Amino acid sequence: MLFQTDPAKNHPKILVVLHQEHSSPGRVGQELIKRGFALDIRKPRFGDSLPETMCGHAGAVIFGGPMSANDADGFVHKEIDWIRVPLREEKPFLGICLGAQMMVKQLGGTVRGHHDELVEIGYYPLQPTPAGKALMDWPNKVYQWHREGFDLPKGAELLAGGPTYPNQA
Repeated sequence: MLFQTDPAKNHPKILVVLHQEHSSPGRVGQELIKRGFALDIRKPRFGDSLPETMCGHAGAVIFGGPMSANDADGFVHKEIDWIRVPLREEKPFLGICLGAQMMVKQLGGTVRGHHDELVEIGYYPLQPTPAGKALMDWPNKVYQWHREGFDLPKGAELLAGGPTYPNQA
């Protein structure tokens, strides 16, 4: 599924991976379109394929979902393996929540529950870093539903965090 601002123009594409049947790329997608990108939306969980190369895309975003990067589902492992494509080709990659967890797993890091077994369900603060602020106008609070966090892997740049789970994107 491809969304762009003007079908007559040839906008660079961003690959967007979503995990729920009726999900949308929301504010991130709006920001990308506003900046002149077309969105190539894929849902591997529901049978969509992922490209073997990023030559047709300017970057990729993998969003969150109700699953964990530690789950045994085949599509989870395929997405984690696929993340090596944009990383190898040095294309911008944004992982949000689950997408960030998947990148951490691809880079050999660990995704685990909070040391105090804290869970976030509801609207919680989101604190962009200076690098994150340079990308977009982030909301002060976002709806979150997760029980796991991760350490920032070597070479990754933190874009947003929160008080309970310091690494969010």
